[in-house]
Amino acid sequence: MNSNKKLQVFVSSTYLDLKLERQAAVEAILKAGHIPAGMELFSAGSESQLETIRRWIDDSDVYMLILGGRYGSVDPQTSLSYTELEYDYALSQGKPIFSVVIESQALENKIRLEGSAALEADYPKELKFFREKVLSKISSFFSDEKDIKLAVHETLADYSKRLDFTGWISGREAVDTKPLLEELARLREDKEKLQARVDSMIHQAPKQASGAAKKWPDEDMREIVEMLNEIEVSTRVFLKEEDAEPVSYPVMRIVSVLRDKLVTGVTNKMGSSKVDNFLYYNVLPKLEIYDLAGLEKVAGMQWQRYRLTAKGKALIAFFDKDASRKVSKSAAAEGGQGEALKAVDMVSEAPRKAGKSKANKGE
Repeated sequence: MNSNKKLQVFVSSTYLDLKLERQAAVEAILKAGHIPAGMELFSAGSESQLETIRRWIDDSDVYMLILGGRYGSVDPQTSLSYTELEYDYALSQGKPIFSVVIESQALENKIRLEGSAALEADYPKELKFFREKVLSKISSFFSDEKDIKLAVHETLADYSKRLDFTGWISGREAVDTKPLLEELARLREDKEKLQARVDSMIHQAPKQASGAAKKWPDEDMREIVEMLNEIEVSTRVFLKEEDAEPVSYPVMRIVSVLRDKLVTGVTNKMGSSKVDNFLYYNVLPKLEIYDLAGLEKVAGMQWQRYRLTAKGKALIAFFDKDASRKVSKSAAAEGGQGEALKAVDMVSEAPRKAGKSKANKGE
């Protein structure tokens, strides 16, 4: 830790009964070269003042509690004293905390000298619980002001060695940030110039007409068709008998026949049909490899949707036009899912058993 770094120490206690003890803590903190912070100018009991105190705790490096024989003013909303609320807040923010708690004999002596002002009459049970909470953390006992000063010196010296604090330093020791700010300004200007160039290049690039489909070479489309004809998937979903052996179908045939469903999109939401599940998990991932299908998250929904991309739709258009196609357009365009499933059975000229398929196995 920087030896010139000063810690801000927030001192918390009940007020009227611990004036001398607070003064001793403040003197010790100053003598150790640090900055005491407290709210002596505020009276407890105001919600707005409590928020102000919390901001002071946020800005402080260390929280110190002096606990005597009083519980303090109680917040009506929480039934906790404002002193305990401050303590709990410092704990919740992870502030290093140390407490000094009055010894029983010292409290009795204080009561004899100061009377009822040093004794808790209204909330003795709450004070007992608070005291037990405090003593479960880093704390020490005090009999007089000298004990408080000693605790401050020892604890702050220990914290300074072990912990890395934000602290405060003189303005003379602060890092000069002017060169850094100038460099940031220069980099920001360079970024804006580069962005302007990119925008200009995008603007000058040839634009496709809105909605116009991208053109893919016929050779590429034909190659993809051939590959999808070679890839087969096996399933029972198109068969009437559930216990029948799986039949293998070329992926291209399934795409051609079930094009409408693939264009609209197939989801993985609960309750989807067997056909939809088959397409989602066994067919569309294979199309995605060739950028023919894409997975999209539906806003506000837990499920996702697969559907054909522009390239996938272009492939179907090419397949329909290609003279070598084996599926007639009329069969592919038959309405209704039932007719489409029949068509899938029909389009496989020689359906193979699953064991003879080249494809990854489906359902």
